[in-house]
Amino acid sequence: MPRENPIRIGTRGSNLALAQVYELRDRLCAAHGMTHDDFEIVIIKTSGDMIQDKALREFGGKGLFTKEIEDALIAGEIDMAVHSMKDVPTIEPDPLEIVCMMPREDVRDAFISLKVEGLTDLPEGAVVGTSSLRRQAQVKQLRPDIEVITYRGNVETRLRKLEEGVADATLLAVAGLQRLGHADKITAPVSPDEMLPAIAQGAIGIQIRKKDDERRELLSAIHDRPTHVRVIAERAFLAELDGSCRTPIAGLADLDGDQMRFRGQILLPDGSEAHATARSGPVSDAEAMGKDAAQELLQRAGPDFMAQIV
Repeated sequence: MPRENPIRIGTRGSNLALAQVYELRDRLCAAHGMTHDDFEIVIIKTSGDMIQDKALREFGGKGLFTKEIEDALIAGEIDMAVHSMKDVPTIEPDPLEIVCMMPREDVRDAFISLKVEGLTDLPEGAVVGTSSLRRQAQVKQLRPDIEVITYRGNVETRLRKLEEGVADATLLAVAGLQRLGHADKITAPVSPDEMLPAIAQGAIGIQIRKKDDERRELLSAIHDRPTHVRVIAERAFLAELDGSCRTPIAGLADLDGDQMRFRGQILLPDGSEAHATARSGPVSDAEAMGKDAAQELLQRAGPDFMAQIV
């Protein structure tokens, strides 16, 4: 029998956001013998969804895809929220907590083009469309001769724009394309050695009210600790830099048993200057590694670097 009061899961309404919710629901069903009828999916439109014609960084960036969902969770209108961790500000509202992360998907960016096989194959003056300031900066760093345009919309919209010739190529997250069943659209995955991904790319977090012990216990059965510790290091790096959508920041933590390797990068939006570093150490030092890497880059780049971004 389904629950008398189904668990209400708050989410954005895009196909990708819904795919992430379905994954959560299926994992909980498998772990606890529940059925789909035990859940209610509540679609919430966020500020980021409503701004379609301008770059999000013009609006501050922080929390644009999470605020309305978090407000509903605080108000008790939903019982848990599903977020792409790369959209979650490093400081959460006090009553809330990310208590669960599902296993991380492929962290790489995907190069997509109907004309060439890779970024290096694009002709001089080619146009790359992306809504990510990080990707824009990294593309300009690798290919300063290329024009980069702001390219908003959901995954399907961006793929359609490519077919319409708005751009010669685009870059999207491999994780999102895989979750949507669009892996066949990927021309070539981009190695993190060539382009470090966004902080927490491919990681999905579930947020609840801190005092909700029932939901906390329910989610503990599907929590993926390796994903969690990797994201801890990456978000510590981001927090120390006070990063937002205005800041081209990349970072990735990889695990080898109980050892972690962290790599981080900051860039100017036009790709004309970039600074990178790496750390290795025990998983227990994940947060410290992220913070230390950020402090090194801030010192190396100098105050003028960050001033140019903000």
